[in-house]
Order: sequence, then C-alpha cells, then structure tokens
Amino acid sequence: MTPKETDEGFLFLAEDDSTQLPSQTPIGAWAILIVDDDQEIHTVTKLALNDLIVLGKRLEFHHAYSGEQAIDFLRQHSDTALVLLDVVMETDNAGLQVVKRIRDELQLDELRIILRTGQPGYAPEESVIKEYDINDYKTKTELTRSKLVTTIISSIRSYQQIKTINQNRRGLQKIIKAGANLLEQHSLHEFSEGVVTQISSLIGLHAEGVLCAQIEDDGTASDKIYVLGAAGNYAPFIKCQLERLDNKRIVEQINLCLKTRQHIFADSDTVLYLGNDKHNAAVYIETNRPIEEADKQLIEVFLSNISVGYENVALFQQLKHAAYIDPLTKTPNRNEFIQILQDTRRFEPEHMVAVLVDIDHFSDVNDGLGQDVGNELLIAITLRLIEHFGASSQLGRIGADVFALVGPEQELTPQKLTAVFAQPFQASEHSLQVNATFGICRLRDAAEQGMVIMKQVYIALNKAKKTVGSHHQYYEPAMEEEVTERLTMLRMLRADFALDKLELWYQPQLCLKTKKVVGMEALLRWPHQPGQYISPAVFIPLAEYSGLIVDIGLWVLEQACKQLQQLSSLGCGALRIAVNVSMPQFRSPQFVPAVIEIVERYQVKPELLELEITESVVMDEPKIVIDALEALKRFGIKVAIDDFGIGFSSLSYLQQLPLDRIKVDRAFVNTVATEGGGLIAETIVSLGKRIGLSTIAEGVETEAQLQAILAMGCDEVQGYLFAKPMPAPQLIEYLRQNQGGCIQF
Repeated sequence: MTPKETDEGFLFLAEDDSTQLPSQTPIGAWAILIVDDDQEIHTVTKLALNDLIVLGKRLEFHHAYSGEQAIDFLRQHSDTALVLLDVVMETDNAGLQVVKRIRDELQLDELRIILRTGQPGYAPEESVIKEYDINDYKTKTELTRSKLVTTIISSIRSYQQIKTINQNRRGLQKIIKAGANLLEQHSLHEFSEGVVTQISSLIGLHAEGVLCAQIEDDGTASDKIYVLGAAGNYAPFIKCQLERLDNKRIVEQINLCLKTRQHIFADSDTVLYLGNDKHNAAVYIETNRPIEEADKQLIEVFLSNISVGYENVALFQQLKHAAYIDPLTKTPNRNEFIQILQDTRRFEPEHMVAVLVDIDHFSDVNDGLGQDVGNELLIAITLRLIEHFGASSQLGRIGADVFALVGPEQELTPQKLTAVFAQPFQASEHSLQVNATFGICRLRDAAEQGMVIMKQVYIALNKAKKTVGSHHQYYEPAMEEEVTERLTMLRMLRADFALDKLELWYQPQLCLKTKKVVGMEALLRWPHQPGQYISPAVFIPLAEYSGLIVDIGLWVLEQACKQLQQLSSLGCGALRIAVNVSMPQFRSPQFVPAVIEIVERYQVKPELLELEITESVVMDEPKIVIDALEALKRFGIKVAIDDFGIGFSSLSYLQQLPLDRIKVDRAFVNTVATEGGGLIAETIVSLGKRIGLSTIAEGVETEAQLQAILAMGCDEVQGYLFAKPMPAPQLIEYLRQNQGGCIQF
C-alpha cells in the first residue's frame, strides 16, 4: 500500500499557486459524489475544489465510503453530474464494480466518472475504460490541484453536452409525437412540452421553471391564458389558468409578451413569442442570467422552424375545443366532463363529489321570455357557479338546463349549492328567481368509468326530483338496484304485452235506485305467475313513464269495445264500460281519432264507452285534456272524473270539462260511517247534483258505508260489498245470475 502521506499531499504542490480562476457569481450547483474509504481524501478534495465555479455553477459535494453506499446514493440522486471514484476500497476492484453497476444496473449514461487510485498496480484494463465510458483515470500522486480542476471542468462540460443532446432528443421526440398524433386529446400539451424542453436544451438550461401559455381561442374574443406545457416546479399547473401560478412576475411578463407579440430578453428571465394573428403563445424561461446573442439567434431559427407545426397543432386543438367545450357557457360539455369525472375518480376520489344541477322549470323561461333570455340566464348561472365554486371545483354544462360540478365534498354541500340560487339572476332586463334540484354522488362510492359515474349521479338527481319536499339526494347503491329492478320490470311488461298476456277485468257498477248493474269499470291486470298478479300501482306508472301506456291504452279501449259488442249480443246492450285514460295518451295527437276509429270499427254506441280521468291529469295540461274531451264528447262518448277532491281540483276547470259523472274517491267513502267523516263525500255528491252530473261512490265495502251513501242521495255505487273485479267469463256469469232479478241491499 502507498503511504497515506503521499495521498494527502497530492493536492498541494507548488505549481498550483499559478492557477487563477475568473470571478463569477454562481447560480445553481453541480452535484459531485466523492467515493473513497479514506475520510481524509474526502476532506482534502472538498478543500481543494470548494471555490471552483464551472459553467456558472458551484460544486455541491456528496460523500460515500463504499461501493454499496455510492450505488444507494446514485439510485436516489440520478441528477448527479460527476463521480470521483476510488478503485480500491472494500475490495481490490470495488470501484470497477461500481462503474459496471452505474452503467448496467442504474442506466446512468449521462453521469461522468473519474477513477482515482493510490495504488497504480490496480489500474483498470483498457477494455473496462472503453466499455463503461470512464472519463479519466489518475493515480492520486499525479493529480495536482490544477490537473484535478482541469479534469473536473472537462468532465462537467462533457456531462452538460451529453445532457443537452439528450434533452434535445427528448424535446424533439415530444414535438414529433404531437405532430403525428394531432387528433389525440393532449397533442397540444405534448407539443408545448416539447418546445419547452427543446429551448431549454438549446441554451444549456435544465428544463426547470419553464412553462408555455396560450390565449385560448375558440372563435371568440378571450383574455384567458392557460398553461399548456411546463417542466420542473410548474409541471402541476398544466391546463390551469396562468393566474393559478400565483407568480406576479411570470403573469406580467407573459401578458406583456402576448400583448406586444415580441420576445422579451431580461437579465433573469426570457419570454419568447410563438404564433400568429389567430394563435398566440408565449414560452417563459427562468434563465437567471442574460441570454447570449448566439443563443438568441439559435432560438429565433428554432421558433421559425416550429411555428408552422404549432399553428397546425393549434388548429386541431380548436377543432377538439368545439367537440369538447359547450359553445354557450365555454365550459366542458358532456363528453369532456365524463372524462373529467373518470380522471378525478382515478387520481383523487377521497372527499370528492360529483354534482348535477338541474334548473327547475327552465322551459318556462324559454317559452315565456324567449330563447335569448334563456341563454342569458344560463350564462348568468354559469358565472354564479364559477364565483362560488370555481376555485375548488370544475364546472361543465351537460344538458340544456343541467350543469355538472366535481370538487371537494366540504365545498359542494346541499346548503352551499342552494345558496347559489338564493338571489335572482339578471337576464337581459329581467330579474329571474329560479330554483334547482341537485343529485350528488361521492366518488369513493362511485364506479370507475366516467359514463357510469354520470349515470349514478343522474339516478340521485331523478330520485331528488321525485321526492316531495327535497331538492337534493345523495347516490346510494340501493337506488341503482331500484332503477335496475324497474327497468327489468319494464322489459317484462313490454314482452308480456307483445305476447298478449295482459288481461282486462271488470268491476260492476250498480244503480242505487233500480238495484241493477248499469255498467262496469275496466281494470287492467298483469299475470306474473299462476294465481299471482303484479299490482297496477306498480306497473301503470312504469308504463306511463316509458310511453308504453299509449299502446296499452289503445289495447284496453279495443278490448272494452269488444266486450260491449259481446254484451250487446247477449241482450245487455244498455250496459256501459268505463276505461281509465292517462296524460301520455292525451299528449298523443292520434288519441282522439284512434278512440273514434275503435268505436266505429266494433259498431258500439259511443255513449256506452265512458272515459275516466283523474283530476291530476286535468291539472297537468288542462287545455290539451279539455280540447280532446270536447271532441270525444261531440262524438257521443261519456266522461267521468275519478279521484275527485284528492288533488285539490280547481272548480273553474270542473266547469270547463265536458263531464257526465263524478266519482267519490274511496278515501272519502272509507270514513262516511264515522262521526263527521262523511262531510267531504256529501259535499261532492251535492256539488254533482247542483251542476247536473251523476255521482258514483267507489270502494264501498260495508253495510254502514252503503247506508251513509244512500242517505247522501248518491246515484251509483261500486265496491267489494257487491262484486270484486273479475275476468270477462265471470262477468257474464255474474250478470246472468243477478241482472234478471233485484240484488238485495
């Protein structure tokens, strides 16, 4: 072994006194790793190089005392520029093993390596130096300070050149990839990142603290500036508005560059203009030093070469903007928001919620004040939502009057959402007070696909709209199960209707004076299993919601007319049949002519067919209902109003309707036998008599109820006390047994 005295003295020979380094102000540092099992070598090396400045940066020293320590350090610090590596440490060739692992295992091709040894006999073979890209090999005795400095400077220059070439290559790859994939959603961002990386490498900077911004151009004037590509500390702000950077200097410089459309070369930063009259962008670089004239010329050439590519990418981005941005509110549309939901669910589902905001009765604004006012209202709502939630949440418009939000659950609460609509909105000269209904879904409880999340929030929204007294609902899996069950039942109903499995049953109606059957109410039945039926209260709303009730309703009318035809042939030609009609049937323009056609086809007397409507149907769209009933009334068809008094009917509509009969609802009949319980039923019967209408009480089940109804002077009655609903064959038999004589009350 060579004596330690020799090792320690190699940095302090007299010839070093003549080495003078220029005075510089260092900016940044080169990471240098000293690897040696001798502590004193670390000390003297650091002492000798402590004031050295290379390419404007000082040296930052790190220390390892074995090959394994060196590998562990480099594994965590891949940006190390240079390693001063002792050959002989824990083993005779420990340093050479470190070299092999640096190149083969860690894949650090840019890192420069200087081998040192105090024992010349342990020099590496020529093949090792060639194979593993070793910059230099020196014995410690021959390394004077000036030689060490020269070796360090040349190695760091080599490192910088290799790194610049690699940065250049990576930047060029990004630009090429963006140009080759213009239709991909992130092509403009990839292109911008490539420009950032390329310019940084051209002027010898790391791609740190660099960003690219553009005025968003969707065909309208806009002053919004967005971060399109960034590196280093600014990378998390890609796609955000420039102001989110919270850096006044950057915002001012970029705005100035875009306004003047000129490059700005300052002492500590540079802003480069890129674009044309339609597509403006600025590249901001934190140089921390002035750009040299030669570099300025190089940048000018580079920018002129990529300007056409940038314009092409920007044009494609504008096309995609039209595909993913709502043109009225300038917020993400349904397609884009579904992707936002999916990304948020993937990366940060905890404590985040998705919200749908459905504007109540928005169509009334469009119909009453015009579409222009409706559009201004939507814009005003958009601005209000941004004002309340723009800092924390993302907003989109996914339907004509439906907005979507995704953000922190603590911000998007029902109370805060409702507060948005507490004050009126200004639209043109109108001050409009509107309300909204909210569906909310916690993303941690949601599916992973954006489309499925959207469906789940819609389920919550629909639940809120159907729940009386509630303006919001949170999604729960049970809701989806309920919806799935309803859809399954609806498919079964469609299938069974197509296979003619539905049945029409009849409940007799009796005259209280003659004690004879005067008619029947037709009631729809859906067989499910032998001896089992699905309740109409379950499947009728499904049929109405889906629109299937229109076809089913015509089928019921046809079956009723067939039954009237059969009864006439059996000598019961004076009996009528009442058929229930729902609002979707009235909305069909073919409803009235279809009813008339069926009656004429089966050659039945129009007055034997009675259409029953509920007062809720009348109150829904009075004009449509009244016009249809008047046309049918002129043809001779009778009309009865069912469930009268349940929905607080307007008496003015009662006078307008072409009615023949009022039905006293079973809810009032149930209480007629109790003290004071018959007041409403008696009022309805009295009202019917005063306006010349017949009255019929339904749901009579006890003798006491019958006697109370008789005392009120009601005309007709139906209920379990006399007969339950029955299929057509049983009805014929019932009439044979009872219609010939009197039914005893």
